[in-house]
Amino acid sequence: MIPILSRAEMRAFDAHAIGTCKVPSLVLMENAGRGAAETIEREIFDGQVHGKRAVVVCGTGNNGGDGFVVARRLLLRGAVVEAWLVGQSPKTTDCRLNMDAFAGIGGCIVLVAEGGSLKAHESSLAKADVIVDALFGIGLDRAIDEPHASLLALINESQAPKVALDVPSGMNADTGAVMGAYVRAKLTVSFGHLKLGHVTPRGARACGAVHVVDIGVPRSTSAVHSADLVDASDVRAVLTPRPVDSHKYRAGHVAVLAGSPGKIGAAALCAKGALRGGAGAATIVTWPEAASALESRAVEIMTARIADGSDLASQIDAALVGKRALVIGPGFGLGDGARIAVNHVLSSFPGTIVADADALTLHARAIEQFAAARGRAILTPHASELGRLLGITSEEVEADRFLAARTAAVRANAVVVLKGAHTIVAAPDGRMVVNSSGNPVLATAGSGDVLAGLVGACACILHPFEAAWCAVYLHGAVGDAWKKTRGDRGMLASDIAEGLPETMASVVAPAHMRGRWHADVGERTHVEG
Repeated sequence: MIPILSRAEMRAFDAHAIGTCKVPSLVLMENAGRGAAETIEREIFDGQVHGKRAVVVCGTGNNGGDGFVVARRLLLRGAVVEAWLVGQSPKTTDCRLNMDAFAGIGGCIVLVAEGGSLKAHESSLAKADVIVDALFGIGLDRAIDEPHASLLALINESQAPKVALDVPSGMNADTGAVMGAYVRAKLTVSFGHLKLGHVTPRGARACGAVHVVDIGVPRSTSAVHSADLVDASDVRAVLTPRPVDSHKYRAGHVAVLAGSPGKIGAAALCAKGALRGGAGAATIVTWPEAASALESRAVEIMTARIADGSDLASQIDAALVGKRALVIGPGFGLGDGARIAVNHVLSSFPGTIVADADALTLHARAIEQFAAARGRAILTPHASELGRLLGITSEEVEADRFLAARTAAVRANAVVVLKGAHTIVAAPDGRMVVNSSGNPVLATAGSGDVLAGLVGACACILHPFEAAWCAVYLHGAVGDAWKKTRGDRGMLASDIAEGLPETMASVVAPAHMRGRWHADVGERTHVEG
């Protein structure tokens, strides 16, 4: 897994590199700027940088110092470079030294007075082939106001691709939230590590493609980090081949407590996701009318009937005998019978429980009730559902997805899968992982039902936390495979289920067939080295 750091953790990493590893800050800055310049040359100019026009917009702090390194490196490669200093003078020694070094080799420095007219600078941006944003770094924790807001607006108006250093100016490095004005980057070069804000839906839109470059200190020196990015190698490590003597019950029997009249599709998709995801058998446990409708739809899926009444709990217990994992909620309904059924299995079922859809809605503002499962539950909410569980708005969830997921996992004593672009999986012990697969093609009705079934299948062979992130990655990888050949729309939920076997096979492909790219939402995240 690839570490993802908060702003405070990255500062601690830099301090450790300087104080313990004895790597001077000036060397770290040089390595960062060199890596950024090489990335720009490769990704923006396709290796042909000579004669290209670059405007590097530098602040007065260390992010500006990184920018002056980039400016010097591009100039040495034959680019026509104009470096702007926004402010009166550098505020850090390293920024000043690199500004002087750029000027010393003949670099052109333009002083942009804060609050002064920007009219004189418009032509430079209009002629630029790339604009490098080195104005603010990860330390920004306030809204962008004037005069910087007008400068960022001017940068965004240019047709040239924008490259941000570490994070786009105006984006919160911890949450991905944009703070007023912000640079809309095509590419972001992150130094040393991914930052939390890079792997959020809002942050991904601001950052574009994210490339992480080496700054000359082993990543292993970072012992403390908030989350990890999951990629195919992590799934490969836990998705081991089946033993030769496997049979359907060793593979795992998943029960799906779901479906109701008019809502049988959710239950069917869930069961199909479980079977295509590797479960040996799937049984939908549901109300009699729904069971009758389901029995004609899929011959591979079994059904078991339950009916409202005083013996509902005993009916459910009988239906769940021998089941290794249980998915509850998709299309199950919100009536008293559904509430009784869900609460009963939370406290009685001995295997892993995947709670989705109606099972989550039934516990609005009562997330602690999932603690009855004693750590065996996996909750799979989107932002609106998690907001209802926590008693906050979906906007508040999206404002800090990491905090919301972590809080929910602790309060529920359960694994929480906060769905969305860069799905977060949080465990009650504080572990968090972020998914690297998936794209907007998965925004289709029933996609979450298939995921719930897939989580149930993985839970038959893995611990809840591993089952959750493994399933989320595979689900997203199916969408990535579709997008490569068919674009970012038109996929049906049933297509996701049908694509799972091929995707799982590709995850365990021979080493020479494996890529190094991590799929992002509409973009890509790449880690150098």
